[in-house]
Amino acid sequence: MEKQIAPVIYFGGDYNPDQWDEATIRQDMEYFKRCHINYVALPVFSWAKLEPEEGVYQFEWLDKILSIIWENGIYVCLATSTAAQPEWMSKKYPEIMPVDNNGLKRTHGMRNFYCVNSEKYRERAAAMAEQMALRYKDFPGLVAWHVANEYSTFCHCENCEKKFRLWLKKKYGTTENLNEKWNTAFWGRTVYDFDTIMLPTDRNDDDKFFPAKQLDYQRFVTDTTEECFLNEANVLRRITPDIPVFSNISGFIKKLNQFQLTRNMDFAGWDNYPSPKDDSAFPALKHDIMRGLKDGASYMVAEQSPNQQNWQPYNKLKRPGEVRLLAYQGIAHGGDSALYFQMRQSVGGQEKFHGAVISHSGRTDTRIFREFEQLGEELDRLGGQILDARTKAEVGILFDWDNWWALENCSGPTCDMDYLAQVAHYYRAFHRKNIPVDIVKFTADLSQYKMIVAPLAYMMKEGLANRLKAFAEQGGTVVGTYMTGLADENDRCVFGAYPGPLRELFGIWVEETDALFPEEQNGIRMEDSGKSYVSGFLCDRIRTEGAKVLGRYEKDFYAGEPCVTEHAYGNGKAFYLGTQPDAAFLDDFLGGLCKERQILPVLDADEGVEATCRENQNGKFYFVLNHDIAEKTVRLPEGIWEDLTHQCEREGAFSLTGRDVAVLKKKGESER
Repeated sequence: MEKQIAPVIYFGGDYNPDQWDEATIRQDMEYFKRCHINYVALPVFSWAKLEPEEGVYQFEWLDKILSIIWENGIYVCLATSTAAQPEWMSKKYPEIMPVDNNGLKRTHGMRNFYCVNSEKYRERAAAMAEQMALRYKDFPGLVAWHVANEYSTFCHCENCEKKFRLWLKKKYGTTENLNEKWNTAFWGRTVYDFDTIMLPTDRNDDDKFFPAKQLDYQRFVTDTTEECFLNEANVLRRITPDIPVFSNISGFIKKLNQFQLTRNMDFAGWDNYPSPKDDSAFPALKHDIMRGLKDGASYMVAEQSPNQQNWQPYNKLKRPGEVRLLAYQGIAHGGDSALYFQMRQSVGGQEKFHGAVISHSGRTDTRIFREFEQLGEELDRLGGQILDARTKAEVGILFDWDNWWALENCSGPTCDMDYLAQVAHYYRAFHRKNIPVDIVKFTADLSQYKMIVAPLAYMMKEGLANRLKAFAEQGGTVVGTYMTGLADENDRCVFGAYPGPLRELFGIWVEETDALFPEEQNGIRMEDSGKSYVSGFLCDRIRTEGAKVLGRYEKDFYAGEPCVTEHAYGNGKAFYLGTQPDAAFLDDFLGGLCKERQILPVLDADEGVEATCRENQNGKFYFVLNHDIAEKTVRLPEGIWEDLTHQCEREGAFSLTGRDVAVLKKKGESER
């Protein structure tokens, strides 16, 4: 069982006080109190100051700062600082520096630029972790350890190449087995000796067209990054076994298999930086992915922006109320924190214009500071009553990193393949209706759900087909799509007809798949209603084998052929979508399936209002978020409801102003 994240909702974030004098730090403490900030993370990038030369440690400056922070009752997450090695280390041990995809060795100066397979890096990082743990193991304000930062560096050095070969030898045993799994007979790629295998890089055009090798390389990077995390985490746990350990996940989540990387973390924590152009559903999906990493457990929003960022193409200001809205969205989906980068705006460097709670002006009468005062006061009132509260969902969406990588490594059928965007397309249909969704591993037990949606389940991992069949057989509803059941775990195509081992479940087989240009469209005409919808992206030509045809194509030489099917399987049903339908179709189709299965929205509200529910021993907590700038109406079930944010009671329908939030609990609901 994972360690509990927090005694209260953590509110605060990254603090870099080594930039300022003691008077400024003490002034910050007063500002923090006004905002009810109860947590800071430090010193994430201070390795050079902590260890100015090898084996020489200087902690006195940090001791003093920690003393001031704890005097003011603020919890501390201590970072091991290993995300940015000192210059002396890169110079003395050049093997630490990573080699990029073009074969160029990187120079010192960038954070997160080290080879995770460097034994010298791991040695020095473990030593730093040990020094930190020994010195601060009894510090009363210590509530978490933060290892490294946003792991994501891919290295192509000679050492990584050697380790990759050993990794492959351990996995496959013999070159004969590797050749079979990689299908090296194609294009004459037969491997006779593991020592001849090179890392996939841009220096070798052949590697761009070797998907099985690319897939294994991405798995290898995840494995060795996990080793690098454990190199420090094991030291920290030996010395401070009761303090949780984690590392923050970059908002760009594709590079590493986060299901695997977080299995050895006490909780998942991620950095939420949505684009100003994102709709409300896209960060909601990522929040639900984070909740899914630990099978529904609470997670930590480790970073988000207090205002504008500095690294996006166009760094828009957060609109009035947006900081508060995004904070509550994270909590609404299972987060037990609202943390930010950064507390005080940096005096220089790459992120000097990144927003902060305390801007360069140092004033407290700014718009953003006042919003943090309001948000901090509200979160302080919530206290710990919603901690560890779970989301109960009857719909699961299958999601998998190996599947993601393999799909996008494919040469064909389209260059527009974007797995996360495809998953988001189906997720939005439930989000618009405020129907809770769990993001579910391919290996998960599915029995708790009424409906499983499997967008582009290209890779048939061992047991997946049997689990889906058993789920349907026992009365569940399965919804599958194009690009399903095409390959095994080694990206070898399924012999026979697609969707391979799911052919019996869906009662169809796919003869061929047409890729549409971005400007091209087809149409879906439903058999029963005669209603038409727009479709695009891909079009499977389907042959039925017992399935009922629900919809047919409207255009091209396959006009009139099936594109939406239904198949009875045991006590359940399996539906197949052979083309990407528009949002209107998904609203009608998935909405109809939810009504049929009595899968209900959390609350009834106007369009643009997001509603979720979290439940623990203290009862059910409903989060209502108006993502629109216009006033919206929320209709409550019978009873009197406590509005914990506005400190009032609600009954029946009520209005929520633009970008406003309400956290509701039914009055009189007894604690369990």
